[in-house]
Amino acid sequence: MEESRFCQWSVIRSLLAILQWWGFNVTVIIMNKWIFQKLDFKFPLSVSCIHFISSAIGAYLAIKVLKLKPLITVDPEDRWRRIFPMSFIFCINIVLGNVSLRYIPVSFMQTIKSFTPATTVVLQWLIWKKYFDWRIWASLIPIVGGILLTSITELSFNMAGFCAALFGCLATSTKTILAESLLHGYKFDSINTVYYMAPFATMILAVPALLLEGSGVVEWFYTCPSIFSSLVIILGSGVLAFCLNFSIFYVIHSTTAVTFNVAGNLKVAVAVTCSWMIFRNPISMMNGIGCAITLIGCTFYGYVRHMLSRQTPGTPRTPRTPRNKMELIPLVNDKLDDKV
Repeated sequence: MEESRFCQWSVIRSLLAILQWWGFNVTVIIMNKWIFQKLDFKFPLSVSCIHFISSAIGAYLAIKVLKLKPLITVDPEDRWRRIFPMSFIFCINIVLGNVSLRYIPVSFMQTIKSFTPATTVVLQWLIWKKYFDWRIWASLIPIVGGILLTSITELSFNMAGFCAALFGCLATSTKTILAESLLHGYKFDSINTVYYMAPFATMILAVPALLLEGSGVVEWFYTCPSIFSSLVIILGSGVLAFCLNFSIFYVIHSTTAVTFNVAGNLKVAVAVTCSWMIFRNPISMMNGIGCAITLIGCTFYGYVRHMLSRQTPGTPRTPRTPRNKMELIPLVNDKLDDKV
């Protein structure tokens, strides 16, 4: 009886974790798009900087004040030698995501972000000469095909937004790959990751944001018809950005890898649907089919990776023996790639 109740509570806990993760993620994305489109605050660097500052403060409060998570100690030398390069890539990744939202619809941006598994595999194959099972390559076919179909049939296509989203995928893949070597020996969760990276990211982005967007922000401040409500939305998006990182920490510890993978792809579908209901951006039937194919491909890719990881040690994982140590490095866990 107690075991049955425990199983029921585990299912409920997983469901609640997924729902709150969906809620924060979709809300942050839609708020950012609302800021760029409805509030006419067309300054992605400044929005990203606000998110970094809010996340840095939130992580400090969660670890130092509320003691919700123990601090992972990092050597001062490693902070500059390891954390700083990761923070730089982390900063580029977030900025490119916001730049893409500035120019293209949420539906198109989210679909392109689903291209990340393909860029991760290709980069590891080209640069690190890592070998992948043929099933991994096969699972990328619907992802690439779906992205191509979506891009060709996108009614609100913008080259600047498309390139920003695509390079954002490359930045995410680079961050994922480098994390294996740069953060080796440190078992970071999402809260500690933000605690160390957000201050560096703020430092990196503050000067460019001030130089490139400072005058525009000042002009917007004096011309905005409803400045108080607009500032509440902009600052609120920063607070929710940190809450999203905290929700990722919660959902990782409440779900299995397979559940997380499926929920992540369904989250994209939820974000696309909600954004369409709010912004009413035109979506053709072929565009929707391309998005669906991409999400199915991502789910299949996650399933293949999960099945390969469950093979027994004595079972051959690839058709041949790896040629060097780099081929033995596994794909980095993608659970922490959703931070905003």
